[in-house]
This record gives sequence, structure tokens and C-alpha cells, in this order.
Amino acid sequence: MLTYPPTRRALLVGCGLQMFQQLSGINTVMYYGATILQMSGVRDDKVAIWLAGVTAFTNFLFTLLGVWLVERVGRRKLTLGSIIGTCLSLSLLAIGFLLSAQHTPPVTLHPTDPSMVNSTCNRHLLCEPCMLDPGCGFCYRENSTALFASSCVPVNTASTEKAAWGRCSNSTQLRVHTYWAYNYCPTSYSWVVLLGLVLYLAFFAPGLGPMPWTINSEIYPLWARSTGNACSAGVNWTFNFLVSLTFLHVAQNLTYYGAFFLYSSLALIGFFFIYGCLPETKSRRLEEIESLFDNQLCSCGATDSDEDRQVEYIRVKGSNYHLSDNDASDVD
Repeated sequence: MLTYPPTRRALLVGCGLQMFQQLSGINTVMYYGATILQMSGVRDDKVAIWLAGVTAFTNFLFTLLGVWLVERVGRRKLTLGSIIGTCLSLSLLAIGFLLSAQHTPPVTLHPTDPSMVNSTCNRHLLCEPCMLDPGCGFCYRENSTALFASSCVPVNTASTEKAAWGRCSNSTQLRVHTYWAYNYCPTSYSWVVLLGLVLYLAFFAPGLGPMPWTINSEIYPLWARSTGNACSAGVNWTFNFLVSLTFLHVAQNLTYYGAFFLYSSLALIGFFFIYGCLPETKSRRLEEIESLFDNQLCSCGATDSDEDRQVEYIRVKGSNYHLSDNDASDVD
């Protein structure tokens, strides 16, 4: 398969589609949906789980839209539209986290407990760096108008649901306008992140979700189809594992908005790859699809479907030639 240029090019396109599907962060969103909503400032765990269910239903609903669009729009256009929408919605997600970081509440109360002397939590002056420190949490009080008496304190080693000591270590006090925030900061921009998640899945589901599998089932000749699909599926699961495994580490080192800007940039690279290298396979026979990969790898993207082709006729000047009966008999 690798020694035959058309199938080698088809394999690179098929594996590239599966790679960029995962690099756009889809399984990060699906696996960590509730966690991402909590990171955005949703305080109640039950609310975060229900909102994650809403985003998952969006994925299901818009996948059905993709089934309706695929034979009307074509694989190439649907995939391109999907990935550029995915790129923009990831940017919106990142902007939501960026706004939360820029308007993060300050630390206004510095505890005098002796255990805080050598703690890294004592060095944080804002909620954002406190939240990014895995050993710290944000303890604060809140009334109907404002947030006050906020501090960055060590988290309990047995449970992240309360502080190691102080007012946020007492379950009774936590019920009386005192709140403990671990892994998130209180913010009024949670709705931006929720909107970004819904738009992300709305754009991803009809195109970038199913199209890599659909296209991989079409671009290989019969003798190479099983190998091509196996290789592309292997690439999909490999990058699924890598992206899912590294998300929390990437978020900790690049911040949450940095992580989603990274996924947005990778999706943009995927857009240019698909634009240059993916031909339209709609309404094409197997022999025609194989011929699309006869040329160099990234010259096939501009190939249009049969219905978009135009035939141009030209008139060639020449002279009429009259055949005699003898000449005609010679031709016969």
C-alpha cells in the first residue's frame, strides 16, 4: 500500500483527517465537559453535570444534521465548514476563560496560621494563580452584591472539597455564605464558556465528527481498504489518548484559555490541510476516486465534482479535404 503512490497519498489524507479530528479537542470536551464547566465558574456540581448533558445532546442532534447534509453539500465542503466553525468556537471558549482570568477576584484576606509560612498558597495575590496551583483553593464569602474576605489556602489532602484548615474546612460554615472553590474562580463569564461548548459541538458534529470515517471508507481501492481503515483508526485512537491524557497538564502549564487557543490553532492548521489535500468524493465511482490521488498530494484539493465541471469548446481552423472514391476505398 505504501509503495503505490495513489494509495500512499490516500492513506496520508485519511490519517491526517483522523489526526486533526482529535487535535481539535473533541474528546477533551466530551470526557471533561463537566470539569470544563466547573473551571469556568459553575459552582454547583449537579448543575455542571446537567449542563454537560445539554452539550452532549447537542452533539447527538447535530450529528443527525450531518446525515442530511452529506449528500447535499458534499464531503469536502461539509468538512471545511465544520472545522472552521470548530476553530472559531474553540476561540470563543478560550476568550471565555481569558475574560474570567482578566477579571479574577483578588486575595483580600491573608491568614496568619503558622502552617502558611512555607506554603506556596501564601504567595498568590489573585484567584487565577491560586486556582492553577493544585495544592491550593480559594476560600471566600459572598453576599448579594459582592465577594469579600477571600483567601488562598492549602487544600485538604484527604478531600479537595474543603480546605486543610480555617473557615473553609468546616462544613457548617460552608453553608453560611462562605464558599470553597477548588479548580475554578467565581466569575460572571461562565455563560461564554457554555455558549462556546454548545457552538463547538454544533459545528463539530455534522462534519468533523463523522466525515473522517466516511471519507476513509471511500478513498481506498478494495484491496487496500481494510489496511487503510485500520491505520487511520489507529491514528485516531493514538491522538485521542495523547490529547485526553495531556489536557489537565496543558491547562495547568498554559492556563485554560491557553489550552483552548492551542486547540483552535491546531484546528486552523487542519483547515488548510483539508483545503489543500482533500478531494470531493461525492457521486464518484471507485475508479474515479483512485484517480484523484494520481497527482502530487496537495494538488487534489481543488478537484471539483462532476456536476461543477464546465466543458469549453474551441474552434480549430482547417481546410476541408474531399475524398475521391478511390481514396475512400483505400480508407476502408
